[in-house]
Amino acid sequence: MSWQTELKSWMFPSPLPTTVPPIIGQKVPQDEKVPIPSDGKPTIVSFLRHCGCPFAEKTFLSLRSISTAHPDTHFIAVSHSNRASTDSWLEALGGPDRVQVIVDPDRESYAAWGLGVSSFWHILNPWSMYSVYTLGKQEGIWNRPTESGTRWQSSGSFAVDRDGVMRWGGPSRSADDVPDFGEAMEAIQSK
Repeated sequence: MSWQTELKSWMFPSPLPTTVPPIIGQKVPQDEKVPIPSDGKPTIVSFLRHCGCPFAEKTFLSLRSISTAHPDTHFIAVSHSNRASTDSWLEALGGPDRVQVIVDPDRESYAAWGLGVSSFWHILNPWSMYSVYTLGKQEGIWNRPTESGTRWQSSGSFAVDRDGVMRWGGPSRSADDVPDFGEAMEAIQSK
C-alpha cells in the first residue's frame, strides 16, 4: 500500500451503462457474476464500497454476524476491489465465515443491479464525514488502507425471496448508509 494507491482510489472511474435498480416486488437481475441460488432458500446480497471503507467494513461485519444465525438463507457480499485486496481485507476482518464473497473489479455486476458511480455529495457530505468519526469512536471501525477499488462506486443491499423477487433494500442513499439486515431477514421470512 502506498500513497499512490490511496490517491488512485479517489480518481473518478469510467462510468458503466447502469440499469435501473430492482424495486420491491420485482424479480432481481439474472447476473452471471452474482448468481442467485435457485435451491428454494432466500438470499441477501450486499454490494460493498471499496475495501478499506469503514462503512463497507461495518456492512460486511453485520452481514457476517446475521449469517451465522440463519443457515436457511444465502448471504453474498460483492467487492469491486481486486482479489488480492479483497482477500487481505477479509483476513484482517476474520474471514468470510458463511458469507460467499464475489469479486468484481470491473463493477459489471454493480451496473447490472443499478449501482453506478456516486456523486461528490453522496461521499463527502457532512453527515457521512461525521459518521466516519462516530463509527470509529463508538465501534473502533476506522478507515483502512485502500489497496484497490474506487471510493466513487455506490453500494447497495437487497433481500431476495426464494422465488427471486426483491423484498427489501436498494441502492445506498449515501456513503454512510449501513443496511439493517435484521429488517432484510424480516422481509424475506414473511414471504
